[in-house]
Amino acid sequence: MREPWAGTGQLLRLALRRDRIRILIWFVAIVGTVAATVPALEVAYPDAAARQARAAILTNPSAVMMTGPAFGLDDYTLGAMVANELSLSLFVTVAVMSVLLTVRHTRSEEEAGRTELLRGLPVGHYAPATAALVHVAGVNLVIGAGTALALLGGGLEVAGSAAMGLATAVTGLVFGAVAAVTTQVTAHARAATGMAMVVLAAAFVARGVGDVIDSQGSWLSWLSPLAWAQQTRLFVDLRWWPLALSLALTVVLLAVSVRLARRRDLGAGLRPERGGRAAANPILLSGQGLALRLLRGTIIGWSVGLVLMAITFGSLANSLEDMLAEVPDLGAWIGMGGGDLIDAFAGAMLSFLVFGVGAFAVGAVLRLKTEEEGGRGEAVLATGASRLGWVANWFAVVVVASIVMLVLSGLGLGLGVQAATGSADAIGRLAVSSLAYLPAVLVMAALALALFGLVPPLAGLAWVLVAWVVFVGWVGALLDLPAGLMGISPVDRTPTVPVEAADPGPLLVLTAIAAVLTIGGLLGIRRRDIRSS
Repeated sequence: MREPWAGTGQLLRLALRRDRIRILIWFVAIVGTVAATVPALEVAYPDAAARQARAAILTNPSAVMMTGPAFGLDDYTLGAMVANELSLSLFVTVAVMSVLLTVRHTRSEEEAGRTELLRGLPVGHYAPATAALVHVAGVNLVIGAGTALALLGGGLEVAGSAAMGLATAVTGLVFGAVAAVTTQVTAHARAATGMAMVVLAAAFVARGVGDVIDSQGSWLSWLSPLAWAQQTRLFVDLRWWPLALSLALTVVLLAVSVRLARRRDLGAGLRPERGGRAAANPILLSGQGLALRLLRGTIIGWSVGLVLMAITFGSLANSLEDMLAEVPDLGAWIGMGGGDLIDAFAGAMLSFLVFGVGAFAVGAVLRLKTEEEGGRGEAVLATGASRLGWVANWFAVVVVASIVMLVLSGLGLGLGVQAATGSADAIGRLAVSSLAYLPAVLVMAALALALFGLVPPLAGLAWVLVAWVVFVGWVGALLDLPAGLMGISPVDRTPTVPVEAADPGPLLVLTAIAAVLTIGGLLGIRRRDIRSS
């Protein structure tokens, strides 16, 4: 008991056991995407001429913002394409994963009171945090190794593949260390996650603006850990030393985290909590008002992100028009059909933006499970609210927020298309067209509600549908998946408006499926006990 790290091994095994399914899902999603993307890019751009045509788009500031510095454009090999166009998404994904895992095994444990219980056992002072950080580091290393193997399996060179795998791992470590610091500042897991995500967003913006200033990376880019990983110049002019910056920052942040931890009490944060109002806002007395208040930050964050992404996508329309004429296979890569080129592109981009709306809807519905497990659901029901009313009001807020996000995505996309092409009616048409995807979003949200109401322990499986929707939309057509598998995705069942007519048949079927799932979930929550399956 006198050893500060006593019990670290046991806690590490406990973390691995608790996260075994979660780790598997992250691994399959990340490494599987890498493994599928490399051959998909090779099919879409089979020769040097096609790749050079693709390279031309990376001079567009919007493309630079969304992908990163453009290396090797003069001789655009498959490896350079993978590094330039996949690496940023990969690094951001592992950063998000690391933040979530770090907060889950540190601040969330303290907030729930489990760390205090553990400290009553023969567990050292530093053991819980050390086990959590070793756990996060191990997950990142496994995913980094899997990424390298996936790249090797795609036929890419050994050194570049190993460097990209290592860059993936160390980027995850940096943001895991960022989360280790934010968990010391606040007493709440959600706030700690939000602060770490703000740091990640700031790193993304700094890298993006810096790369727009200089496509090889300006001084501003070098303020971002995301840029350090990309500045290894994977598969082009490989250099390893930028990764040392990530490792050094990780060590510094962990040291800061340890020092801050010594200055606070267990369960508390360094930032004092603000006192609440003497009288609550009357709107909180309603089920919808309470749900809106609790989801407010999530709704605003997703809305802003989707609008910015939509504007960026739309601004690519003018550049893509010429490139699609030179590389017809690109249409398959982004899921474009026939018809007017701009409308086909806009429809494909709308279907991509729906991924974000669906992810928001599923996450917001599953927040109910968090509220229930934390005992806050019981507090709501103690006021006289019914279980059915509590869940139905919450779900109604999620649906309305999803509608708003779809319309905002259409408006943002239309604004970008109009700015790029001069199309006078793009904003209005795409705002209306975005609503065609509402039934698909409702299916994803309703599945989460049904699982929560009927089998709460399996509610997290709703994310499997979201992951499948993204996979099908991203590479399904290029991999020539069977129609039956493609059709599992509700987005794939949705007409690609505005290039296609909004056929009411599939939309009505999707709406009916969502209605059945919703009713099942509501009946389930009505029949079962709170915090019971």
